[in-house]
Amino acid sequence: MKKKIFSLLFIAFTTIIAALNTGAQSRMSYGAYRNNQLLANYIDSLNIYKARIDSLNKANDSLRAEMGYPAENKYFRYFAPLAYYPDITGRMLTPYTEDDEYTDGGLMQVYLKHPELVQYSANQFSKYYKNTKDVKEQPNRIELTKHVKEAAPQQGSATTDIPEEQIDMFVTKPHFWTFSGDYYLQFLQNYISPNWYKSGASSYSMMGTVTLKYNYNNKQKIKWDNMLELRLGFQTTDADTINKFKTSDDLIRYTSKLGLQAHEKWYYTLQVMAYTQFTKGLKNNDKYVYSDFMSPFNLNVSIGMDYTVATKNKKLSGSVHIAPFAFKFRYVDRKYLASSFGINNGHRTMEDFGSQFNAELTWTPFNNFKWKTRLYGYTTYHKYEMEWENTLTLQFNKYISTCLYLYPRFDDSVAKDDKYKYFQFKEYFSFGFSYSM
Repeated sequence: MKKKIFSLLFIAFTTIIAALNTGAQSRMSYGAYRNNQLLANYIDSLNIYKARIDSLNKANDSLRAEMGYPAENKYFRYFAPLAYYPDITGRMLTPYTEDDEYTDGGLMQVYLKHPELVQYSANQFSKYYKNTKDVKEQPNRIELTKHVKEAAPQQGSATTDIPEEQIDMFVTKPHFWTFSGDYYLQFLQNYISPNWYKSGASSYSMMGTVTLKYNYNNKQKIKWDNMLELRLGFQTTDADTINKFKTSDDLIRYTSKLGLQAHEKWYYTLQVMAYTQFTKGLKNNDKYVYSDFMSPFNLNVSIGMDYTVATKNKKLSGSVHIAPFAFKFRYVDRKYLASSFGINNGHRTMEDFGSQFNAELTWTPFNNFKWKTRLYGYTTYHKYEMEWENTLTLQFNKYISTCLYLYPRFDDSVAKDDKYKYFQFKEYFSFGFSYSM
């Protein structure tokens, strides 16, 4: 009985040892297979990336051809925004002309079934590419892969070599600054002969306006808008025998807004606005100077939120600034004018705190008509100041335009007028030259 039990134990022990030996050999074989498979997968991934770069090269060649370079251009249309290409309809409608069933046929179906999705044309792409200053072609030589060779090939595998590839690439330099400007030179002439039966006086006036914008936007979180406005107008009338020339409009104003994006079109904003005038402010037959350069000078600093206004058709654009915390500083260089601008006698400066609102919008319902409006409000909850500037421009051609300027204003910090109280109003209509860039 003991011998029988010993025999059974010996057989079981021998069986376990054999199984463990077989498992070890299996794991060794699997490990070698796994290492070989990892290398094969790595080589396959390199080939896949090479194929992708080849396809990008084709798209790049297509882009170059679309802009006037000799290359195939049909692949470019897969990567560019949806546009209308006249050559497609030409090939589709002309008999005995070969067309590409994928690019031509697919785009033609979009043109017929969903024309509302097509918002561009091939000419727009060409114009943008040729005028841009941000794209620079540089012959960079980039190593695609290193020379890969399997050190110890296993049974059933072969040595795999991947050659070194080099490609040319376009290097795009980001450009976050934009510059724009509007320039106007307007004239107004009114002649009345001395013997005119209703009497009157001849007058001549000239108005020059420059608006410059230099803005930064990194398309992520930070935006910095800068605007400089310069306006100066002179007039002369026969009725004024003392002053040969007087200013009809006079403004130097700089506005800067630094914004940090809060959510989509909303920005946390720090705004600085400073403004004064070029020269003396006079009235008919009066030598008294009512205002001058730095008399007054206003500086407004405000912290709040800024909302960017931009419709899909780009006809309405601008921004709205709401600042619950605002600081206003006023300085008058001509001391005798201090009381005229709300400053106590014997002082040149004034500081106060309050809230501010500022909206600047541009509406272009038609190509030759533009309405620019600026609504500004500031209050200390004891004094109120509000301005609403409106400029309506009718553009006859690239260089000739006519302008209507309307400017109502309310300010209870200045001396009260017997007739108009705290309300003020300015208006002029002019015709002349204009230029925008």
